[in-house]
Amino acid sequence: MAARVVGYLESARNLTGGAAALVGLALTFAGFAGAYWPVVVGGLYGAGALLAPPPRPPAPAFEDPSSRLDELRADLVTLRAYLDRVDLPAAATERLTALTGLLDGLLAPGWASEALAEDPEGVHVVARAVRRDVPESVDAYLRTRWWTRLAPGARAPEEELERQVALLHGEAQGLVDGLREAEELRQRSHTKYLEDRGGGGLRRTPPAETGRPPEP
Repeated sequence: MAARVVGYLESARNLTGGAAALVGLALTFAGFAGAYWPVVVGGLYGAGALLAPPPRPPAPAFEDPSSRLDELRADLVTLRAYLDRVDLPAAATERLTALTGLLDGLLAPGWASEALAEDPEGVHVVARAVRRDVPESVDAYLRTRWWTRLAPGARAPEEELERQVALLHGEAQGLVDGLREAEELRQRSHTKYLEDRGGGGLRRTPPAETGRPPEP
């Protein structure tokens, strides 16, 4: 109860109402309120309290978007260590190296990862590739390869893995292309803004015809 009383005393409503009540007391001492000064002072206090802005709870402070990528960077390091330990076909290894290179470029601290952090769908694509798609593709290949040795299937597991990795690489490349196009659009928009603003203001006025060449 005491905390609520102290909270109200420190609230904007009480402070605003108190300021309005002081105005009422000033009017009373100046002789404007007369015998009704308690009503005037109380009314001004109530009006001030009603006009004061309501209490506003502080907005939650969430982490910076780029900081969400720290865990993904660590997970990519773990994924690369896993890929170094498994025996994969040369073609799939080459594709996976290119894929992890793209992911590493997107996640490396700097303006590229900052642009990625502002794209929730892009972050989801990277997280899905690192944490689920690549590990699942490699693990499925290893398990299927063992079974194929016992009973060959209709399609070689190496071909299936290479196709999966190619699809994942294409998805990552599409994300990179989309971020690049966004930057190109930003650059063109700035050019258009400068053109609309009249960017030719720096052009020098040609010298008047004086019959002699302009001075350097």
